Amino acid sequence: MKNRGKLLEQLTGVDSSKLNYYVELKKRNQDVLKQNSRLEILQQLTRDINIDMSIGDIIERAFRKLPEALPCDFLALAKLTEGKLKLIAVAPRDFTDLGYIPKQSILWNAFRDKGATSYNPMLDPLCLAQVTKKHVEPLRSLAAAPLFERSSVTGLLLLGSTIDAAYARAELNFAQHLADQLAISMQNARLYKQVSRAKKEWEATFRAVTDPIFLIDTDYNVLLHNGQLPPGMSDAFNQAISNKCFAKLRGGTEPCQNCPIQEIKETGKPVFQQWNTPEGEFLELSYYPVFNEDKQLAAVTIIMKDVTKKLKMEAQLVQSAKMVALGVMAAGVAHELNSPMTVIIGTAQMLARDLQGEEDSEHVEALSDIINCGLRCKRIIQNLLTFSRQDQAPFSPVDLNAEAERVLDMIQYQINRSQIAIFEHFDRDLPRINANGPQIQQVLTNFLINARDALTEVDGKEKVIEVATSLRVEGNQRWAVLSVSDNGIGIAPENVSKIFTPFYTSKEASKGTGLGLSVSLGIAESHHGNIEVESTLGQGSRFSLVLPVDERND
Repeated sequence: MKNRGKLLEQLTGVDSSKLNYYVELKKRNQDVLKQNSRLEILQQLTRDINIDMSIGDIIERAFRKLPEALPCDFLALAKLTEGKLKLIAVAPRDFTDLGYIPKQSILWNAFRDKGATSYNPMLDPLCLAQVTKKHVEPLRSLAAAPLFERSSVTGLLLLGSTIDAAYARAELNFAQHLADQLAISMQNARLYKQVSRAKKEWEATFRAVTDPIFLIDTDYNVLLHNGQLPPGMSDAFNQAISNKCFAKLRGGTEPCQNCPIQEIKETGKPVFQQWNTPEGEFLELSYYPVFNEDKQLAAVTIIMKDVTKKLKMEAQLVQSAKMVALGVMAAGVAHELNSPMTVIIGTAQMLARDLQGEEDSEHVEALSDIINCGLRCKRIIQNLLTFSRQDQAPFSPVDLNAEAERVLDMIQYQINRSQIAIFEHFDRDLPRINANGPQIQQVLTNFLINARDALTEVDGKEKVIEVATSLRVEGNQRWAVLSVSDNGIGIAPENVSKIFTPFYTSKEASKGTGLGLSVSLGIAESHHGNIEVESTLGQGSRFSLVLPVDERND
């Protein structure tokens, strides 16, 4: 009976159906495993491809992995450029030369059909495989998968094998998936390069701005800055332990009083502020709010502008305007006084001549005093007139001692009236310097007035001002030094760096504008010189105008 049943199963085909079923099931399992393997390779390729890789590197990376998924002895990428298909990357790199694919080639079919297609390259004399010379065994199978970008075909992915009919429908589907993934990777790489280039251009522009720029979040943290720090702030900024703006910019431990960032939080409007740094720099600060997509405050941009030089120029313009007014006034005074002074001096000289030989010595001595004082008044008027006409006096060889004496003639009475003794220590062998005489007089006048004001608050000791000239030799350079010393109240160490800042003054509003030393420093620098300050609080100060000696003036 068993043999009989077996014979019936064979005759009816029941046993054959089971065998075919198991064979088909096994084949499907193998296909599923192969498809999973291909998907794993595709996923691994996606992970391995970086956005900063070149197209050639992407093709090389894919070519090393593809033989695990399907036959692949050749991989290439062709891009559409101005209506022409051009090979831009191949693997192996020496397989064929990069160039354009002829219009008559069968590869254009995949481009026009917008679908992956397999070819026998041996039947296409124009196919790129036919020009291969470095590889002896030719390609016998070729698959072409289009690259899409927004539904438009922008190129082809080419896979080649030395095996006949190596690419069935499953392999073509995989090739198309690979082409889609490569198209996305190339788009990402292109976008990354565009963003990276834009970022570099923005950073270059950001760092090229000479004014300091800071980006501060709402918690006072410094997020970004362009590195253009003022000289007096760079050390403190880099040495600050905290990243808070009040620590980086002002060396504080908590937000500043009346903080502009807090005001922006409340109003949402820009804030403008002026800041005189401890180093004597005068800064204008502009605070601008930065809003996110939800119109909420996300950060604050701070732009600093160093206006110290600008204020110095403005101060010099103000001083120049004052000097112009003084010149007009001095000219008027000179003209008004010259006539009566001429009469006084002339009359006194005539009387003195008439009294010559007479024994009335008292009258002769009185007339002599009148003549001398009249001549002195004329010299003072002339010095005042010259002093006020700075713009009309060019640089020329000048005697520093003579300029100092002219100033003392004009101002000595005012200083002596304050019970201040003036001592002169002039180096009579001092060489001439190339300078603007009236401007040198202006600097010395400012030194003397400041010394007088520093002595007004001194009590209980003799008030002394010393005016001195000397020669200093440093290497091959000689310097002429004009200094004014006093034993007044001195300057606090923390204020020494501020005294040359325009409009900074420790005097009362009615006694000073804060322009004198700023203008004086500008004059010294225009002469290629400098002003040196030595001061001890409670003991006095010394201001020295240091100017180069031109050897040609000896």
